[in-house]
Amino acid sequence: MKLSKLLILPLVFIGLAVSAKQPNILFLSMDDLKPELGCYGAVHMQTPNIDALASSGMLFEHHYIQQAVCGPSRASMFSGLRPDTTRVWDLQHTCREECPAAFTMQEYFKKAGYATAGSGKIMHGFKNDDPPSWSIPYVSPEDLPYAEGKVPALYQQYQAPAIHDAVKKLEKSGLKKYKEKQQFMAKLDAKPSTECLDLPDNAYSDGAMTDWGLAMLEDFAKSDEPFFLTMGYRKPHLPFVAPKKYWDLYDRSEIDLAEFREAPKGAPGYALHPGHELNGYSDIDIKKLSADAEKQLELIHGYRACVSYVDAQIGKLLAKLKETGLDQNTIVVLWGDHGWHLGDHNIWCKHSNYEQATHSPLIIASPQFPEVGKTGSMVESVDIFPTLCELTGLSIPAQLEGTSLFPILGNPQATVKEFSMSQYPDHWKKDKMGYSMRTGRYRAVFWVDRSVAETGRYDDALIDSVELYDYEADPLETSNLALNPEYKRIKQTLQSQLEHYFSGQ
Repeated sequence: MKLSKLLILPLVFIGLAVSAKQPNILFLSMDDLKPELGCYGAVHMQTPNIDALASSGMLFEHHYIQQAVCGPSRASMFSGLRPDTTRVWDLQHTCREECPAAFTMQEYFKKAGYATAGSGKIMHGFKNDDPPSWSIPYVSPEDLPYAEGKVPALYQQYQAPAIHDAVKKLEKSGLKKYKEKQQFMAKLDAKPSTECLDLPDNAYSDGAMTDWGLAMLEDFAKSDEPFFLTMGYRKPHLPFVAPKKYWDLYDRSEIDLAEFREAPKGAPGYALHPGHELNGYSDIDIKKLSADAEKQLELIHGYRACVSYVDAQIGKLLAKLKETGLDQNTIVVLWGDHGWHLGDHNIWCKHSNYEQATHSPLIIASPQFPEVGKTGSMVESVDIFPTLCELTGLSIPAQLEGTSLFPILGNPQATVKEFSMSQYPDHWKKDKMGYSMRTGRYRAVFWVDRSVAETGRYDDALIDSVELYDYEADPLETSNLALNPEYKRIKQTLQSQLEHYFSGQ
């Protein structure tokens, strides 16, 4: 990984003219969606539409994101650059400011002649939803029509009348600081972690956005111009709000808690966290959550309801593609920006280097590849940008750090890389970065001095600790095997690969 060349390349478009026959792209970006889906083997999940999409394309069983939090993950995937290149490792920094040479795939396709449009949560990790990405102005969910004249009350989420009233009181309070607003809403119990109301789909932002997306597809069907439509679904991100009919798909009495709810034996404490994101919700005491089985089950139930809710929205879009005939020339991508812990390791939310946070779904359905299936090949989010370029006949920008998955789409047994790389900083002093190397069988997390992320200069002497997990012997990550003499050779091999990763070999 040679950072210097990636930070100086300008955005140059050579030979990018498109024709009317070039394939369209429908990009479905999902927030906090883990691969707990029917098509990934989760038989308890009600996801018929995502399952149908998977049956018409290629499902990537081993897709890993670059950092398990929204902003860095999206900045990385949409730019095709790793977090150490975008310089976005948190929610405070944005890609264009930190890495001026970066550009998004939507911007690239726009300059190649595509009509680019988007709505919802997309360019988190960029600024103001990134106007350069769109030939058609980005549409904020606040500007969409909702069912029965409803508008989002808070964070484009709740519809309970009591929360609408609380927001009005907040507006009159004159409070300006974020923490003060949080405390005010908490006192009114007006920011709950879940909401279950008998409302239509478009009472919430994802449903309203879907209505907009359906209208956009109808308009695109009347045009000869190829399009790149990005739908940024917020669910299943907290709070878990979805119409009651999706909650009713699941019986809470049949839901189990996470199978293993302890820290991995021998793991460094700074690698774990209880789920600080939950602190923002008025009905959760994070210090008591591990002993509150009822609340844990409610959260798991809510997560599943939200997955089924967004699955239904995807079904509407896929049906519209078929109705308009656009399905014959449209590539559909479904991507989760990271996974989500549901109590495993006593962790909630994301923000880790473990399997539940770094593993997310990726499905690519392309008319160019009628043969469908599943692949166990290792792939990363940074691979999506070059893949879409090759699928549409555009040249692949030289600065992209991923590898096109085109060979795998034609042959699920093909491979394009030996491992996937994720990363996340420690949860104590933030002076270490954990680089998580995932192979088909193992995960090694090398916790190194934070300067490595800043400079790209790696040395074995900068390693503070190592985690090693064997998913054949220990799929739940119950024990860190880094000091086990039986795994010494495996650890050395993976550490050697890490050196090659940083040297760019």
